[in-house]
Amino acid sequence: MTAGTMRTASTRGAPLPLRGMRVSTGSLPGSFATASEHLRLLGAEPVVGESAALTLTGPDGANAAAEVSWGGAHSQVYDEATAQAAAGLMLVHGRRDGSPRGLAVDYVATATGILTVQGLLAALIAQSRGTAATAVGVAADRTALLTISQYLAAACADDDEATPLAPGGPPFTTADGVHFEVEALDVAVWADFWRAMDAPPDALRKGWRPFQFRYATACAPIPEELHRTTSTRTWAQVRAAADESGADVCRLHTLTERGDELRAEGGDTLPWQFALSESAERTVRESAATLARPLAGFTVLEAGRRVQAPLAAHLLGLLGADVVRIEPPGGDPLRGMPPTCSDVSARWLALNRGKDAVEIDIKSPADRKRLRELVTGADVFLHNWAPGKAEHLELGADDLSAANPGLVYAYTSGWAGRVENAPMGTDFMVQARTGVGAAARPADEPPMPSLMTLLDVLGGMLGTEAILAGLLTRERTGRGVRVESSLLAAADLLTAPAVARTVAGLSPRRPAGFRRPLPTADGWLAPSDEHAVAAAVHAERLHGSGTGDAVAWLRDNDIHATAVTTDLAELPRDPRFAAALTTDTYGAVAVSSPWSFR
Repeated sequence: MTAGTMRTASTRGAPLPLRGMRVSTGSLPGSFATASEHLRLLGAEPVVGESAALTLTGPDGANAAAEVSWGGAHSQVYDEATAQAAAGLMLVHGRRDGSPRGLAVDYVATATGILTVQGLLAALIAQSRGTAATAVGVAADRTALLTISQYLAAACADDDEATPLAPGGPPFTTADGVHFEVEALDVAVWADFWRAMDAPPDALRKGWRPFQFRYATACAPIPEELHRTTSTRTWAQVRAAADESGADVCRLHTLTERGDELRAEGGDTLPWQFALSESAERTVRESAATLARPLAGFTVLEAGRRVQAPLAAHLLGLLGADVVRIEPPGGDPLRGMPPTCSDVSARWLALNRGKDAVEIDIKSPADRKRLRELVTGADVFLHNWAPGKAEHLELGADDLSAANPGLVYAYTSGWAGRVENAPMGTDFMVQARTGVGAAARPADEPPMPSLMTLLDVLGGMLGTEAILAGLLTRERTGRGVRVESSLLAAADLLTAPAVARTVAGLSPRRPAGFRRPLPTADGWLAPSDEHAVAAAVHAERLHGSGTGDAVAWLRDNDIHATAVTTDLAELPRDPRFAAALTTDTYGAVAVSSPWSFR
């Protein structure tokens, strides 16, 4: 299913925030089609225009324009392939293979499209509060850096990783040829699963640490004995071991299967859901918005774990909102996760720097009362707890909207309740269940989920987009809004072009060698997608040249290419990203805001 065939947004009574506005895409590159499509789904009417910018206009005088580009004049970023290469995505995605690999999906362009919509929504919110923010610029090269910010911060930290960066990882394969992922968030569950599989005890012990840290490192050098163990068991035996131990397993689904499911749903296949609160209360606050900080004056309470919700709140903070984390007694245990900068986890800082924090035991009635009191002064409450947990604790949308009728209540989920008998809603399990592993790799590579957290990041961005749409709706209606986004929506958005090819009877996967970088004498280079065939003709010559010389020679022959980043720690000194990276007060590398407003 392509973006253009998505159905009308389900709002369950909530007015679409951009209804009555028009969107002109002008000459926006087709790679950024996500932006114009999401604006349409939020209610804007598409019109034909000649402007080079993506432009929103409304009958009430509200207007905003976005200029989207791949990068600056000296970035050597021309398209998706070169953005992935320069910013380090090829390096991170390729860690499990031992060499850089390009993602066969348009990951950077999709993320840039979402950030473009975020910038436009933030500008309209600022306008409603009296600030004349009418234009926003978004560059894909900086967006690409943002998607790998955790890996980048870790690479530039004071100490080393807790586990070696080496090739390897799931999925596993059974004796009857089923490829599958396994998920266990507790070492006891992991151990019980492998004991039920009769795996060697030493192998299951050695395998836990790299498996546990695979979300952080994008690789998992698991002992080969565990792979050999699954190869002697049938899929039925694997499922029985999972049932016995409490582990989750999910076979790798195909894109054809996912396409069939989407057609069978017959309902919404949208990135978010909106609903107005039952009661109304126009929230009037003194505006502190500025061009650089359009959300200044807003308060966000974030009860987030891992990546998805913390990233969504981090983006709101970059837009100027005050973000307060709700952490358990003793603080977030991930603050100390290695590697560190000034004794604070570099990865944690990548998502949480600049946030305030308050410690609340959500299992305690007294502390839940404190949380409700905090909600009365907040604009947004955001969480990504397990399904049903908020309602069980009386912290669901109805409960908190009663305390603050003007609240934007946001839930970033795994499955959005759309998949029956779904496994645990974590990044790699959602990738496995939705065919991302097939879409992300070309036809000559076996389908397998990326160990880069593709969906946590994209899902977090969708969460920010939904919250901004909710805030704009509240500004225009005076009523609180409930919003939900999900990892499933991120997966469907990312695989939409591949699923569409499947539905059309075409091969869903990109051809052999698609976006595979070319080796040089001292590294790798990546040609643009348009010039990949032309560059491959000169592969032998390029192999004997230094990367810089090879890129320059190709440029002199009108072939676009860029050097593949092979050491993330060198990016802060890379002239391609001048001013895109800074250092925070802890000494950790930070990606600058992806937006520029004027």
